[in-house]
Amino acid sequence: MSNSKIVTLDDLELLKEKGLNLIYPTKTKISVGMATCGISTGAREVFQAISEEVQNQKLDCVLSQTGCLGFCQREPLVDVIEPGKPKVVYAEMSYDKVPELITNIKNQKIKNEWMLCQIGEKYSPRLDGIPFYKDVDFYKKQKKIALRNCGFINPDCIEEYIAKRGYFALHKVLTEMKPKEVVDMIAESGLRGRGGAGFLTGKKWQITRSSKGKIKYIICNADEGDPGAYMDRSLLEGDPHSVLEGMLIGAYAIGASTGYIYVRAEYPQAIVKFLQAVKQAEEHGLLGKDIFNSGFNFEVRVNKGAGAFVCGEETALIASIEGGWSGPRPRPPFPAKSGLWGKPTNINNVETWANVPVIIDKGADWYSKIGTEKSKGTKVFSVVGKVNNTGLVEVPMGITLREIVYDIGGGILDNRKFKAVQTGGPSGGCIPESLIDLPVDFEKLTEVGSMMGSGGMIVMDENTCMVDVAKYFLAFLEDESCGKCVPCREGIEKMREILNNICKGEGEEADIELLEEIALTVKEMSLCGLGQTASNPVLTTIKYFRNEYEEHIINKRCPAGVCLDLISYSIDAEKCNGCGACVRPCPTQAITGEKKKLHSLDQEKCIKCGACYETCKFDSIIIK
Repeated sequence: MSNSKIVTLDDLELLKEKGLNLIYPTKTKISVGMATCGISTGAREVFQAISEEVQNQKLDCVLSQTGCLGFCQREPLVDVIEPGKPKVVYAEMSYDKVPELITNIKNQKIKNEWMLCQIGEKYSPRLDGIPFYKDVDFYKKQKKIALRNCGFINPDCIEEYIAKRGYFALHKVLTEMKPKEVVDMIAESGLRGRGGAGFLTGKKWQITRSSKGKIKYIICNADEGDPGAYMDRSLLEGDPHSVLEGMLIGAYAIGASTGYIYVRAEYPQAIVKFLQAVKQAEEHGLLGKDIFNSGFNFEVRVNKGAGAFVCGEETALIASIEGGWSGPRPRPPFPAKSGLWGKPTNINNVETWANVPVIIDKGADWYSKIGTEKSKGTKVFSVVGKVNNTGLVEVPMGITLREIVYDIGGGILDNRKFKAVQTGGPSGGCIPESLIDLPVDFEKLTEVGSMMGSGGMIVMDENTCMVDVAKYFLAFLEDESCGKCVPCREGIEKMREILNNICKGEGEEADIELLEEIALTVKEMSLCGLGQTASNPVLTTIKYFRNEYEEHIINKRCPAGVCLDLISYSIDAEKCNGCGACVRPCPTQAITGEKKKLHSLDQEKCIKCGACYETCKFDSIIIK
């Protein structure tokens, strides 16, 4: 019944059965993770090599693709399912490994050293010597709700989404529930917006629904601009139908017939996947006119953003969709009362929409039991920085920073000391080692001067300069500020200038108090969320790492050895054995010396690039 209109529950059940046969076919199935993280590490080449090798070796199999399974550091990932056996996941696959992989599959052999894990169904026997999915440290403490299908289904196949109970929640809503009942269920679940401030989703829906006006809109905010964050991108690439279904349910609940997804143009893969999902939903009657013969009509339009960070703010995003200058507007009125073209508008981000179908399917009570008293459910984080296991994780609210950094993240690279973690993107705060047992939820993060934000999490080690970190994020925010209001425009620039002077050894003792004063003014007086949170990196680094500021200002020294104007490189005479390894990478030939004799470093030629420090295996390069 491909491309036929789905009208009844029986129609859904038929497609569910078809989807299960696609996920678990009667012959061997090989799937390659083709999200952006996989593609960037060679997944396309691996996919092509597998396709060619399957033909060369005449292996009778199905070749497919999936999204991101989360462990981005181990990409490309290749899944193999043989009938009656658990799925096995091969990590860090490469073009040259493919012939042996296909030969092993053909001969029903498994190369354990290539394996990441096995993912078994209840009826499948376990394979010896291969860890089960939930026994892998990276996945052990995760609980996937928003990411439930990413890495498990083909995002281009609507049948596979339906096989995972996709669109069953929409059918339930349109055939069994009144709009107010849907709003009430979302409210009872305690779901809060995952895009930043954490406003109660049900309350926002209630306000929009009760606002006057026959025309209402919903918007999916996919303008993900935080450095190091890619949660929304991975969701759209790996499970676009979950976002679309969430939008459909939300539109029905508040009385909207048109929705927009605002996604940055730098996410071409995500845009392609979402447009494909829209096309398939339209072909099957799940989008458009009279869905499930309920009389409910809904259409979705895709807007590509130019990459302005400020468009993550609701009113700036609305202005951009309208074709105007993308700057924030004073609130009130809030978008729920007067938004897109002056009509009541409900805006939620990608992750929020993806949670909605699960809540409808499993119930508000089920969802509200996950997480903490005020922060229900799970949160998706992109864990990056100086941590062993980088990737995308989804964890219950209330988990501690220590569990994320050490249990899931595998600890700090090169066994260095943990120093801080920044949550909430460039406007987030830097949380020190002394607070590493802090539970992660909206309230606790705010209490220590940081925030949840959209879910960026950057881990820092002992070699990180916290003054330099504050300067970096302020430079980013200065560049991304729309410049509309004076506190944000002038305040961020002035703070960045002071921090730059401190990093150059030109700071004064009064600068710390001046920074705090400006930061608080910017926080209190700025028009939108960008300016209101821009001071967090400054205020938290001063609060928790004031000694580093004082070292830079008073002693003209960067304890982390990062600020170039405050450091110098030299060679330890007792440790240098004259191996010459440091000579070759030096771009200015600042290091000289005969083989097996003490080398010397010319300070006038040294540009402090750090190449010698990274190369030396004997710790003979000293940074002062």
